[in-house]
Amino acid sequence: MSRLMAKFLGIEPTLEDYWRSLILFGHNVACYKFALAKALIEIAPSGKTVITLGELAVPYVKQITEHLKKADKQITSPSSQFLESCRRFNRGELEQDELIDMAVRRGFENVLDAFHNLRSGEIPRSFFNREQWKSAKQITLTDELLQLVANENFMNLEQETEARWRLVETSWSLNISRNLIAVNYDPVEEILFTQSNRRVDITSCRDALNGYQKGKCFYCFKPISLESSSPDFTEVDHFFPHVLREYIKPINGVWNLVLACVPCNRGINGKSDSLPDLTYLERLHTRNEFLISSHHPLKETLIQQTGSSEKARVIFLQTNYNEAQRLLGVGKNQGWRTPQIGFGF
Repeated sequence: MSRLMAKFLGIEPTLEDYWRSLILFGHNVACYKFALAKALIEIAPSGKTVITLGELAVPYVKQITEHLKKADKQITSPSSQFLESCRRFNRGELEQDELIDMAVRRGFENVLDAFHNLRSGEIPRSFFNREQWKSAKQITLTDELLQLVANENFMNLEQETEARWRLVETSWSLNISRNLIAVNYDPVEEILFTQSNRRVDITSCRDALNGYQKGKCFYCFKPISLESSSPDFTEVDHFFPHVLREYIKPINGVWNLVLACVPCNRGINGKSDSLPDLTYLERLHTRNEFLISSHHPLKETLIQQTGSSEKARVIFLQTNYNEAQRLLGVGKNQGWRTPQIGFGF
């Protein structure tokens, strides 16, 4: 296990930590892991634990066919009979029961065995038992998955999975060199987008960043929500305040965007346009390294914005911090800070 992955999982990883590690850091050559993840999220609350492949295929193919309408390239290999069947279904050339039958026969060939794998090996906690998927055409949902869906912030994971899928498929669909892909931030709409021949909106900035902060406020570690109706709905904050936009660039770069609770962002004693204390700078570096470890296209974007090596990225942040201190007249140990709630990320 890499040093960074060990840091992300921590000493006592939660089920959310394991789930996020699979979604955010796995090596992806196809969309199937994301489709399976969203299918599991949809089917788990049903109360059933033994799920036939036919039952699993219904939400599974729904996710894939819907994403094919947004981005036709969902795999790095030249072709896939299963994906072609999904395309035929979208064109009205195949009935749903025929597509479900194809999914049972060909749609789960690799993803069920590989779902729990990181590059370092299989995680120690499984969200389903796959022992009978070939012989009996079924899987069994584990207590781990049922506990996961019982969490009050469970739906954050669905939005994070969707955001990760959109980032990956966008990089595939653009079909250009990775080092030319840059993810930009629209501060008005609060979404991430990329620009090639035209602007392509990708996903909500909140949804894309939340998993890398483990669903916690960047500053105080209070749980945050991606649901706009929630009192804990998170806000997007510029670590280096936006008032420094003429001096620190790109101020709207992904490297400088963090998620914060309302009290920390703009409460009575909130950060607002203050410079955070130096102790938060290492945290920003760690979060950015999580993003880089997630691979395309956030990896390429962060490298473009902050440096091609970890040492260069540390220097980039420290240099900007020193300049921000000078511009804002902030002395040593005078930066904004807030009490920490719970454990970090």
